[in-house]
Amino acid sequence: MSTQDLTDAEFAELDELLAQTPEPLNPLDASMLDGYLCGVLVQPRLIELDEWLPNIFDYDGGTLPDEVDADWLDRITELVTRRHAALNRGLVEDGWFDPVVLEMDEDAQPEPLPADASDEEREQRAVYDALGPISRVLMPWVAGFQHAALCFPELAELPNDDVAAALARLYRHLPAETPEEKEVVATLNREHPLKDLDDAIEELVVTVADIADLTEAERYRVDTIRRDQPKVGRNDPCPCGSGKKYKACHGSN
Repeated sequence: MSTQDLTDAEFAELDELLAQTPEPLNPLDASMLDGYLCGVLVQPRLIELDEWLPNIFDYDGGTLPDEVDADWLDRITELVTRRHAALNRGLVEDGWFDPVVLEMDEDAQPEPLPADASDEEREQRAVYDALGPISRVLMPWVAGFQHAALCFPELAELPNDDVAAALARLYRHLPAETPEEKEVVATLNREHPLKDLDDAIEELVVTVADIADLTEAERYRVDTIRRDQPKVGRNDPCPCGSGKKYKACHGSN
């Protein structure tokens, strides 16, 4: 299998393949997937493919049916694992990667809500409308990262103020719903304003790289094996009770 990063055509193909996920599942799109993969990679433990892959097919935790098309699944798995490997290389070797984000269109307007929209839908639209144009572009990517943080809560649960501050810098691009969230976003906008989309993308990438650095030691930590009993010497009596020396009994293999 190739280890090269995806081409533009392959990113488009991946987006189309994800859109073919059987209903009623709600899959990630290519931009959300990119954020999700980074959220997986910076966790304080190594997460294997069979654990993180299922979460890309439904944002709400649903699972693929058993009779899903095998060729479709194999192709998605190939493309996604290549992107996962490329992002990992970028973070480890360069501290940098190019995120998959939407093109910015400051004139774009969301579709109007239907006349029978619920109060909840109207509240969600108001929160979304409060986002600036830069955050609207980056929101899908950051929502994907947050999806990983919700699926694997070890990152957010780390007792590390630097990690918490870094997550806040990412989540400033998500709709702020509580007074506390709104205050955090207002503080970041005041103390760390973003000049333009390029500036925001650079901050996003640097922030993810910072989180990767902060969690690296924990992610690659090797547990020391602790023995419940003192180590048996070869000339000591065998603990099995045979009366023989360990080297002539269970230590002879």
